[in-house]
Amino acid sequence: MAKHKVFISYYHKDDQFYKESFETLFGNIFINKSVQDGDISTDVSADYISRLIMDGYISDASVLVVLIGNNTKKRKHVDWEISAALNKKVNGYSGLIGLLLPTHDNYLKEKYQYDNIPNRLADNVKSGYAKVYNWTENVDTISSIIEKAFNSRVSDSGLIDNTLVQFTNNRP
Repeated sequence: MAKHKVFISYYHKDDQFYKESFETLFGNIFINKSVQDGDISTDVSADYISRLIMDGYISDASVLVVLIGNNTKKRKHVDWEISAALNKKVNGYSGLIGLLLPTHDNYLKEKYQYDNIPNRLADNVKSGYAKVYNWTENVDTISSIIEKAFNSRVSDSGLIDNTLVQFTNNRP
């Protein structure tokens, strides 16, 4: 399989360990297009950060992986990143998947609640465009999940729901 360009969206404060684990465990099967620590100054405007993420990182990614911890749904940057990945103007659509982290209340449960994942991701799971899986350290499983998401960005693009208004602030 070809290596796909993957952007990892996550809540830095809670889920940094899993982002680094994902990169370590699977970095040899994808091209990492994610923001790294120190890449973006926090002293600039929210609009500038949003544009920079969209134009400088996500525009070159073909799959967006959302690492879902208990607070991920509240984070404005995660919402912005999902929105950018689903925006055709940003170099075409990206495939979209969510991974429930072992720290998430619904990890390994038979069902998860839509209100426990980022709203924009939930809308796209409901529409059939995106899928949510449990965290795994199995390289074949992750490779297959990324490949399916990559293929869906073209075959299922008509199912994309990017209608929510973007967060302006983090949610409590």
